[in-house]
Amino acid sequence: MDNPVFSKSECLSHYKWGDDCYGWNLIDTDALSVKQELMPPDTAEQLHYHEKSSQVFFILKGRATFSIDGEISVLKPEQGIEIKPGQKHFISNKENSDLEFILYSTPSTKNDRINIES
Repeated sequence: MDNPVFSKSECLSHYKWGDDCYGWNLIDTDALSVKQELMPPDTAEQLHYHEKSSQVFFILKGRATFSIDGEISVLKPEQGIEIKPGQKHFISNKENSDLEFILYSTPSTKNDRINIES
């Protein structure tokens, strides 16, 4: 089939990141990465940026708090945000319930993540 259907239950791979956060690779090529990720309550990732990749986060469940170049944005389900190359950012879940979102990166963020020490 030229256009395979994909789902979280039949993903390319499953991974754990951060403080008990989970991800599912739905599409994983050099040009495009599409993931579904879950962050439990009171979790956050490290401040970082990407030199080449643009990212789009689309919230499915919960509320996401983003810090992008020091500016805070809070997104709810059915809202999304774009992060451009070079923007220093992180996502956190400050709520009492799980946060789930879709993350699109183009090109893929493989070998394109620069962590910033706090």
